[in-house]
Amino acid sequence: MPSTTEPLREIAAVDLGSNSFHMMVARAAGAELQVLDRLREPVRLAAGLDENKQLNAEARGRALACLEKFGQRLKGLPASRVRVVGTSTLRRMKNRAEFLRAAEAKLGHRIEIISGREEGRLVYAGVTHGMGLTSPRRLVVDIGGGSTELIVGHGTAPKLMESAAIGCVVHSKEHFADGEITRKRFAKARLAARRELEFLERRYRKAGWDLAMGASGTIRGAWRVMRAKGWIEDEITREALEKCVEMVVDAGHVSKIDFDDLREDRRPVFAGGLAVLAGVFDSLGLERMQTSERALREGVLYDLLGRLDDRDVRDGAVAALAKRYGVDARHAQAVERTALRLLDQVSEEWKLDKTLSRTLVGWAARLHEIGLVIAHSGYHKHGEYILRHADLQGFSQTDQSLLAALVRLHRGKFAPAVFEELPQEWAETLRRLAAVLRLSVLLHRSREGSLRPSLELSAGRNSLELKFRKGWLERRPLTQADLEQESDYLKAGDFRLKFD
Repeated sequence: MPSTTEPLREIAAVDLGSNSFHMMVARAAGAELQVLDRLREPVRLAAGLDENKQLNAEARGRALACLEKFGQRLKGLPASRVRVVGTSTLRRMKNRAEFLRAAEAKLGHRIEIISGREEGRLVYAGVTHGMGLTSPRRLVVDIGGGSTELIVGHGTAPKLMESAAIGCVVHSKEHFADGEITRKRFAKARLAARRELEFLERRYRKAGWDLAMGASGTIRGAWRVMRAKGWIEDEITREALEKCVEMVVDAGHVSKIDFDDLREDRRPVFAGGLAVLAGVFDSLGLERMQTSERALREGVLYDLLGRLDDRDVRDGAVAALAKRYGVDARHAQAVERTALRLLDQVSEEWKLDKTLSRTLVGWAARLHEIGLVIAHSGYHKHGEYILRHADLQGFSQTDQSLLAALVRLHRGKFAPAVFEELPQEWAETLRRLAAVLRLSVLLHRSREGSLRPSLELSAGRNSLELKFRKGWLERRPLTQADLEQESDYLKAGDFRLKFD
């Protein structure tokens, strides 16, 4: 039972999957969750992508109608207590920006697109939460609509995480588009799944596991069908899997897949999903697999709880990266301290989200010099490259791009191309955060760890004014010269800088 001494908090997770959209609302007290509400709709987003990865009008309409319903349930929940994640299809979609604007308007909350590896981390967290150390080495498999995540971990810590571009919707569309199922077609689909997994087969088998677990609709659906036939009880076995394959082949057509305990909306993609599951068994040499009711959305909720309780996994990822690239921690802390002081003075005038802005600027200050490991010349560009391509646990693709852009913009010219690659709605905010970070880096150029400049920063819509304690700037001619040059740089970012 939740502790009666801790405040109850309502939180929500939304999973925008390739086959279905899911929402879970829960009450949290401490580290425990009590589910209050669940909603699920078979949106079939992946089926709505054409050969150019453009989303058709029909699928778009289904998605937005679903999100409008979700938005009604989420109304009144603060943004800090809601996390919305998009997976494989949203990662691949070409017209993503326009769709996301419409989707966020319906939902009333920001949508994060997460990488396949981050999806795997969250799935693993959801499945293994509270399991203890019984059978500590775990393989977790999640077959979604557009991708399959495979994670090997020890206890609660994932060690290997990969995402393969195979899923029940995509595989069904590729191998059973006309609905016909033959033995030859199924064998080809099964082999194609194994080929997609070939890149990880050796590493995963070498790592080993004590327990294999499957999550989400495809695996749970297959388990229910096998259980309804009396072939299994608590876990999928290879023998039962092969019987299920034979049953699907004997059906001969997708329209004839009406097995007991299989939801109607899952029937059109069952053959493709089963072929992927068989490919996983073949690739990893599995003989049995347990199933879990928990998956990505539970992992998102537990991760959200961590953020609310100051256990944000992203802070650990930033610290690990700083250590890996030999960042001067003392200097980075000084830059961060001043940047946050400056930011606090202009946040209200610029109507910035204080928590989000402080978080982004803090991370950027801690990592602004990681590019020095490559070369001093253009190190801000090297830092941007590292951050765009690093595996940063807990980060959405948007957050990682924003962090990379801030590091790129902390010195030198305001490069217009940086803003062109970001979501349009973030351009002005990022421009302002970058201006604050640049001033902090400039003020700490001397690398005096004890330096705490006494200053005030005020802001207009497109202007900044720095006021120093009398005599402070006169004693620092290099800083004064740097500020004069910075005034020219900021003009390219549509800022006027004044200082005295």
